[in-house]
Amino acid sequence: MPPRTRATTSSFFSNFFSSKLYAVVGASNDPTKYGNKVLKWYIANQRPTIPVNPNETTVEDLQCVPNLSSIIPLDAKNTSVSVITPGKITKQILEEAAKLGIRRVWLQPGAEFPDCGEFAERVGIDLIYGGPCVLVDGPKFIVNSVI
Repeated sequence: MPPRTRATTSSFFSNFFSSKLYAVVGASNDPTKYGNKVLKWYIANQRPTIPVNPNETTVEDLQCVPNLSSIIPLDAKNTSVSVITPGKITKQILEEAAKLGIRRVWLQPGAEFPDCGEFAERVGIDLIYGGPCVLVDGPKFIVNSVI
């Protein structure tokens, strides 16, 4: 399966931005890391956001959870996940998301792992991957979305 590029994923972006909650896996308190920049982007765009990182208790003054399973209450059908983790960790996150029924996941650049697209399709996840970044591409697609 080819990467989902900007030209082929407008429906994926629309679905992604129709969620009521956004989990940022790999959120960080370090302002130089993309896990922090991506989290701040969701906050700046007034999206209900929860940081996910097993090593933090709060990030940007938001209560942090260690994993997706710790989001309570979880409305999987209305949750989108941005992933900013090394590829070797990302597969575990996709497995957890699938188990929980979360279908909308965006792998930020660098979070991919080999065959991530095929894996996501097999477990029923609508995956944005292969280059698009919420910091660059998000503004184009968030405009028409509704919280």
